[in-house]
Amino acid sequence: MRALSNLRVLELAGGVAGEYCGKLLADFGAEVIKIEAPGTGSETRRMAPFAEGAQANENSGLFAYLNTGKRSVTLDLGSDAGRQVLQRLLARIDVVLDDHAPGYLEALGIDPSRCGSDESGLTVCCITPFGYDAPPDVHKAYSLNVFHSSGWGYHSPSAPDPGTPPLQGAGRFVVDYESGLSAAIALMAALYWREDSRRGQFIDVSQQESLASLSDYVLSQMVDGAMDVSTRRSAFDLGGPATFFRCADGYVYLFISEPGHWKGLSTLMGDPQWMTEFPDRWLELHLTPERIERCRTHIGEWMKDQQKMDVVARAQKLGIPLASVNTAADIVESPQMQFRGFFVEVEHPVLGRRSYPTVPYRLSATPAGIASAAPLLGQHTEQVLSGVEA
Repeated sequence: MRALSNLRVLELAGGVAGEYCGKLLADFGAEVIKIEAPGTGSETRRMAPFAEGAQANENSGLFAYLNTGKRSVTLDLGSDAGRQVLQRLLARIDVVLDDHAPGYLEALGIDPSRCGSDESGLTVCCITPFGYDAPPDVHKAYSLNVFHSSGWGYHSPSAPDPGTPPLQGAGRFVVDYESGLSAAIALMAALYWREDSRRGQFIDVSQQESLASLSDYVLSQMVDGAMDVSTRRSAFDLGGPATFFRCADGYVYLFISEPGHWKGLSTLMGDPQWMTEFPDRWLELHLTPERIERCRTHIGEWMKDQQKMDVVARAQKLGIPLASVNTAADIVESPQMQFRGFFVEVEHPVLGRRSYPTVPYRLSATPAGIASAAPLLGQHTEQVLSGVEA
């Protein structure tokens, strides 16, 4: 038996965040019924990367990844008939998952404010850029807006040049994946609470708040008063020689901030003479721009001849926070990923047999797994609706 095999989810979401949340639930066994517009389907069906030669609406690699294990039902929610069918579907559902602007659910006859007012147990989870009660002028926002309003732009890139603009952040959908995961975790908590209360809840997931909660030391130090609240990007820089370094076959990122790191780095590099010229606790007590620049120059000269995977493995054994900057190929070919079975082969009726990432954690008794490929548009309409239509 899989962890969520008794959970029934109605997915109205059509964006990456909502679909990723639904995917996590489906991979752990939940029955996820995805409602899509006839003819066009989910927005992610039209988002790259695309498989060459495959038919439109079925050729998106992104959609294929985000929707494994789900069932697709096409339903015109703009019509009275479609909304009536939806209401009958809701009688069989535990969770509604949505990512539209406030007002969309109410127009469908779903009132989030009434969740928990009866013993239907229906839980509604809505993922929006700035929360369900945000002012109307920010209802429509993009991941880029959310990323920078959360404060993460100050970290991108690490050790930034204050004279250059922030980057949009690592990855294409970091905001969406993080908020989708936050939503899935919140849903699990709500469903656990429902076991005793028999009542549902409205889960309001703000993408901005989700990402801001992950901004490591910055928010906590601001709250504690240890760091000034400032619009200067340099105010958030911990200082030190942490940065990216070029290797013979790519890049690595080094972070050192204490004597143990410094000693390990010296051992890694063969105890070079130049390191003895720095004070013992310079990383903690005697940081200067000149020392940082000199340190980076020497490390860069040594690092350029190293193979990134080899130097990372040796550094980690010495307790040095050194990480490789991986390409997609590096991740697929990683011995660790292969040992953990992180990628699995899935057969899709249009895209063929492809390698898919699974989830980054494992439950021993009820592990996650990809039960089926992403559905074709409307593939399960007749099967699902045959039991609910009047």
